[in-house]
Amino acid sequence: MKKRILVAPLNWGIGHACRCIPIIKALIENNFDVVLASDHEALMLLQKEFPFLDSVALPGYNVSYSTQKKSFKSHLIKQLPKIYRAIQAEHKATQQIITEFKIDGILSDNRLGVYSKHIPSIFITHQLNVLSGNTTFLSSKLHELFIKKFNECWVPDFETTPNLSGKLSHHSTKKQPIPIKFIGALSRFFIETREIKTDILVVLSGPEPQRSLLADKLIEELKKSPKKIVLVKGIIEQEQTKIIDANLTIYNFLNSEDLQKFLNESELIICRSGYTSIMDLAKLKKKVFFIPTPGQFEQEYLAEHLQNSGIAPYCPQKNFSLVKLNELKNFSGFTDLDFTEKLDSNLFYRFR
Repeated sequence: MKKRILVAPLNWGIGHACRCIPIIKALIENNFDVVLASDHEALMLLQKEFPFLDSVALPGYNVSYSTQKKSFKSHLIKQLPKIYRAIQAEHKATQQIITEFKIDGILSDNRLGVYSKHIPSIFITHQLNVLSGNTTFLSSKLHELFIKKFNECWVPDFETTPNLSGKLSHHSTKKQPIPIKFIGALSRFFIETREIKTDILVVLSGPEPQRSLLADKLIEELKKSPKKIVLVKGIIEQEQTKIIDANLTIYNFLNSEDLQKFLNESELIICRSGYTSIMDLAKLKKKVFFIPTPGQFEQEYLAEHLQNSGIAPYCPQKNFSLVKLNELKNFSGFTDLDFTEKLDSNLFYRFR
């Protein structure tokens, strides 16, 4: 009998689900059965990618976000009781899923309640240090308390310099509560030799309302450009839509195959500085301009880290204009990283 592994990414945008795709493929290649678990857009994306796998819906965190950067943190703090109740609910649901689907092991990408004391449970995160401004110590400590409930933690990054996550998963002098394993950066995409057909590709992601606010701002700005531009809103729906407006083509979403094609055929990428997007663009060795989600400390840090490293420029959402793209000539893009994933059979030893 094949061992059956539950893979459960957080639905916080679609980034966590996207970076689980190569792990799911590796599990299948190593003769494991996989059951998918998430909610809303993240679950829908995985169901589209793996229609032949069993899947189940977990209780959602249903976090809402402020439209203003200055109130982003306070708005999130007010929702902590609701988030904690959601974690408890997903933990209860996990025990039922383990029984119903005869689960032998768990891979949880940032879902804090998806673990079990009775079977191997592995947590995936690139944030051993959770940045939150003057409360970083507290947020990191709370995160650590949840991580301790798992048997092992996988970090999707390189252990040495250069790396992508900086101090989010490095530079910690304290001993970690469980074994930490750096598994290399993860991406569902591959470099292809293609003719450049699109001048600017915009790939949006992340939570509302900021995703739509950025989409509106970019559409207004990019319509002023004579260049050929494609904008992908990152809204996972049952049917794909396509709108052509002069030089601008807008999709609600693209599947992995089509998005890989567009990424390889595009000269320049504009996107959020979410960690999954960073890993994807690093693997494809692209030139990119980042616009971090306002008030999201992690994305703001990552954008600043990559700008200081000479890789890619960024600017705050409210300050973006076409002229900002001129800064790209001073940056290298992602060119020098040895993109070797460590998704071999040895990684899954706890599930054997």
